[in-house]
Amino acid sequence: MRLDKEVNKVTSEALFIVSRSTELFLRFLAEKSAEVATEKKRKIVKSEHLRIAVKRHRPTSDFLLDSLPAPPAPQSQEEASVGRKREVANKPAPAGTRRIDAFFAKSASGASPSA
Repeated sequence: MRLDKEVNKVTSEALFIVSRSTELFLRFLAEKSAEVATEKKRKIVKSEHLRIAVKRHRPTSDFLLDSLPAPPAPQSQEEASVGRKREVANKPAPAGTRRIDAFFAKSASGASPSA
């Protein structure tokens, strides 16, 4: 309210009402998002849970849905794991270290690798 150049003075009562309304609205969003997370059998509330909670409440959806970040593109489990493996495989190891997969790889002679 103080950033608005057209507002010269704000009474303490008005500031209290706006602050309390904001607190109640955020509590409502947190509770609804937690319900969605519980339905999805998750312990951590993510932005996708918030997005679903907002979609379910029409008055909130009308003004808030466009302001939320876009949902991530759906990705299958195989694509996600292959993508992570590629990232790790392409990352060079620091000097003087070996990759863990080299430790577990079978040696050509059949003996276990030595340290």
